[in-house]
Amino acid sequence: MNWEPWTGCYKISDGCTYCYFYGPHAKRYGQNIIKRTDKFDWPIKKDTKGEYKIKGNKVLATCFATDFFLSEADEWRKEVWAIIRERTDIEFLILTKRIDRFLVSLPSDWDTGYDNVNIGCTVENQMLADYRLPLFLSYPIKHRFIACAPILEAIDLTSYLHGVEHVTVGGETGREARECDYDWVLNIRKQCIKANITFWFKNTGSFFKHNGIVKKINPFKQSNMAKNLGINISEEKKLF
Repeated sequence: MNWEPWTGCYKISDGCTYCYFYGPHAKRYGQNIIKRTDKFDWPIKKDTKGEYKIKGNKVLATCFATDFFLSEADEWRKEVWAIIRERTDIEFLILTKRIDRFLVSLPSDWDTGYDNVNIGCTVENQMLADYRLPLFLSYPIKHRFIACAPILEAIDLTSYLHGVEHVTVGGETGREARECDYDWVLNIRKQCIKANITFWFKNTGSFFKHNGIVKKINPFKQSNMAKNLGINISEEKKLF
């Protein structure tokens, strides 16, 4: 399930160039004004019986179609943290390219983090891994994962996997997508095996280099193709 308390986004790094949500060929292209949605307080909405409409023991992917740490949402984020704090029976997944803004609007009772929050840091190349991940590891977070998506080159995460529970890798989707090399994917998998953490190859991307050959992959087949390669190392709940 996805929860989008606000909508709109804009480019912050190279991985955003052909964003499947807001890139030049996406339906939401140009929607760079950040607005609250009518789902803002969705997790705490109640029915006529006074029960939560969203039942417990769910996983909510939060702001996957925007960014949780956008500066325009700094005041709203205070309210969202309160909602997350109320729904301790829901696991919230928060993925960001703006991990350097993590401390802005952080709740006073955060301490070492909330048990029901998984924070994911996106890195698409080595330069951004070397910038974002030291910051990521320095913050008080109980559950963290790394998303190399879209992966744009070989990335060495070896120095950054301590304290990380999971790594996801995915290719770029779209007509101008840059290729995803299977060797990059396998290399990160080896790093995860060595660090004894879970790994998920989410999708091949539109141009997948496998055995030295680049093939164009239908967007509806990219996830299944990645899954069928059989390289995931996972517990079911870890598939972010």
